[in-house]
Amino acid sequence: MDGPVQPARLPVFVAGRWQYGEKPSVWRSMAAALSAELAARRLFVLLPFAMIAGLIGYAIVPVEPQAWALAAGGVAILVLAVGLRQSRWLALAGMLACFWLGACLLPLHGLWFGTAMLEHPAYGTFEARVDEIVSATESDRRVIVSALTPIADTRPVPIERARLVVPPQPPLAPGDRIRAKMRLTPVPGPVLPGSYDGQFHAYFAGVGAYGAVTSEFVQISSGSQLDVSRWVEQLRMGIGARIDEELDGAAAAIGRAMVVGDQSGITDETREVMAQSGLAHIYSISGLHLSIVAGGIFWLVRWLLAAIPALAIRWPVKKLAAVVGLVAAAGYMLLAGGTANVPALRSAMMLGLIFGAILAGRRALTMRNVAIAALAIIVIDPASVFRASFQLSFAAVVALIGIYEMPRASPRGDRTVLGRIGATLWATAATSFIAGTATLLFSAYHFQQTAPLGVVGNVLVLPVVSLIIMPFGVLAVLSMPLGIERPFLAVMGWGIDRMVDGATLVAGWSSSLIGNPLLTGWALILGLAALAWFAFFRTRWRLLGPALAVPLVLLFGFDLRPDVLIADTTQAVAVRDAAGMGLVSGRAGSFAVEVWSEHYQEVIAEQFSGLRCDGLGCIARTPQFSIAVVKNAAAFAEDCGAHDLLIARPRAPTNCGGGLVIDGDDLLAGGVHWLRWDAVAARFEVRTAIPNLNRPWRAARW
Repeated sequence: MDGPVQPARLPVFVAGRWQYGEKPSVWRSMAAALSAELAARRLFVLLPFAMIAGLIGYAIVPVEPQAWALAAGGVAILVLAVGLRQSRWLALAGMLACFWLGACLLPLHGLWFGTAMLEHPAYGTFEARVDEIVSATESDRRVIVSALTPIADTRPVPIERARLVVPPQPPLAPGDRIRAKMRLTPVPGPVLPGSYDGQFHAYFAGVGAYGAVTSEFVQISSGSQLDVSRWVEQLRMGIGARIDEELDGAAAAIGRAMVVGDQSGITDETREVMAQSGLAHIYSISGLHLSIVAGGIFWLVRWLLAAIPALAIRWPVKKLAAVVGLVAAAGYMLLAGGTANVPALRSAMMLGLIFGAILAGRRALTMRNVAIAALAIIVIDPASVFRASFQLSFAAVVALIGIYEMPRASPRGDRTVLGRIGATLWATAATSFIAGTATLLFSAYHFQQTAPLGVVGNVLVLPVVSLIIMPFGVLAVLSMPLGIERPFLAVMGWGIDRMVDGATLVAGWSSSLIGNPLLTGWALILGLAALAWFAFFRTRWRLLGPALAVPLVLLFGFDLRPDVLIADTTQAVAVRDAAGMGLVSGRAGSFAVEVWSEHYQEVIAEQFSGLRCDGLGCIARTPQFSIAVVKNAAAFAEDCGAHDLLIARPRAPTNCGGGLVIDGDDLLAGGVHWLRWDAVAARFEVRTAIPNLNRPWRAARW
C-alpha cells in the first residue's frame, strides 16, 4: 500500500533566501521575514522615518509646544531606554528617541536661525550686507541680505534677514554692503490650504520679510576676498556669464541651471513642457547630475590608472579614483549653490557615503547609507522635509536602492554590442519607471500634475544628458580658465536643444493623458508609510506596503474642488456654478487668480455668470446657495441674514446673523479661504490657508 501522502516540498522564499520545504502560510512567511529583518538590525533604516514623523507631529499641532514638555519627553525616553537596555525592545526606545528628536529639531532650528517676522510693510533707506545671490536675470536679481541698518529717520525693522529684488547692476557678491531705498513687506502665507507655506520656510531660513529696491541703489563696500562663499559665488556668476555669452534661449537657461544651479532664466513655457514630459528633474541639480559627473570622473580616473601597469600593481587604483570622485562631487555641489541647494547637498552626501564605502572596502549601495544621508540632511535642514525636492529625491532613492537590493538573476556576460545597448536602454527605462512610480504621489500632491509618458521621455533624453550634455558641460567648465570653452559649450547647447525637442515631442503625445489629481495631506502620510515599509523589508514582502497604499490613497487621499475661493490680500472672490468658476470681484490677472487657475487647471472667468452688482456690493446666486460681497458698510443692513454666505472686507456687525459671514478680520487671521457647499447640511465647509497664528513663523496681521 502507498504510504501517507507527504506535503509537497516546494521552493519558497523564507527569511531572505530560497529553500525547499512545506509552503508556509502567508502570515507565517511574513512573520519569518519580519524576524529576519529584525535579526539583521534593519530597524536602523526606519530611524529617518521616525524623525520625519516627529517633524510632522510638531508642524501640525495647533500650538507651539512648551520647552518643558519637550524636555520631559526626552527624559521619559531616556528612562525607558535605560530600563530596556537588556531587552530586545531597546530598539523601540531608539525609534521613540528619533521621533522625539524630530519633534525638537524645528524648535531648535528656530532658536538658532529663526527671526521675527515683519508684521506691516516698511519703507525707507537701509544699509545691508549681501549674504547670498539667489538668482540673476538681465532685468533684476534676487538676493538675501542681513544686518539691515536704517539710515536717517527710517524706522528699524526687527528681522534678521530679508529677500530683496535688486537691479542687475552693479555686480554683487556675498559680503558686499549695499544702500538703497527699500520697500519691505511681510512674507506671504500659503495661497491655498495645504499649499507651499512661504512663511514657514522663510522663518527657518532666517528671512523675515520680502522686498524690493525702489531707488538710489548703490554698493558702498566690497566683501573680503578671503571669504570662501564670496569666491565661490563669483566663480558661479563667471561660469554662468560665459554660458550666457555662448548659448541662447532655452539652451542658455537650462545650461546655466544644470551647471551652476540658477533656474531663474527658464521660461514658464519650457518648465511646462519639461514637466509634462516627466523631465523637469533634469534641470534641477540632484543625484542624476552628481552621479554622472562624479561617477564619470571616478570611472575615467580608475581607467587611466589601471591602464598604467606600474601604477595598477602598486597603487590602490579604485580607492584613489574614489577620492577624486569625492572631490568632484564636492566641487560640483559648491558650483550648484553649496549648502543652500539642498537637493545637491543631499546627493553629494549620498555620493560621499558611496565613495567612503569604497575606501573602507564596504558595499556602497545600501539602504543603511540612504538612512545615514537622510538623517544628516534632516538634522542640518529639518524644514526641507516639507519641500517637494526632499520628498521626491528621498522617495526615488529609496525605491531604486530597494529594487537593487532585491534578489535577481545574475547578469549575462556574453552579450553582443546590440545586447548591451538594449540592456542599457532597458536599465534606463526601468530606472525611470521605478523612480517615476515612487515619486508619483508626491509629485501629484505638490504640482497637481502627472507625466504618464515620463518613462518614454527619459528613455529618449537621458542618453543625450549622460553622453553629451553633462560630459561636455564638465569639459566646458574645466576649459574656461584657458578660454577654449566655446566648442564644448556649443556641443552642450546642441544637446540641450535636442533634449527640449524630445520633451516637446513627448509632451505633445501626453497632452490628452495628463490629469489634475488633487490630493490631501493624508495621501502623503500613506505614501510615507508605504515608503517606510518598502525600505524596511529586503525581500518581495517590501512590495506589499506600496500595493496596500494604492487602494487607501484612492479611498481617502483625493481632495474635492472648492465652490468658493476668497483671497486675503486682493479683492478676488471666485465662485463655481455649472459653467465653471468665475470672479464675483477682483481682477482676472491678479496673482491669486493666476495661482488658483494653475492649481486647479481650469480657467476662471473674468465674471461670474448672472452676477448683479451696484455701488454697495455684488450678489451671486447658484441653484444651491447665494453669496453677497459687501463693498460698502451701508450694504450690511440689506444683506445680513439674507444669503448663505456674506463676504466683507470691512468688519461685519456682530449682529449680522443668518448665513456664514467672512469679514476682514477673518481674512487677516486665516488668509485665503476655501469653501465647499455641503448640500446635506445646507452649509459651507470652510478651510483656511493659515490654520492659526500661534506659531513663531506667523506674524500677527492686525
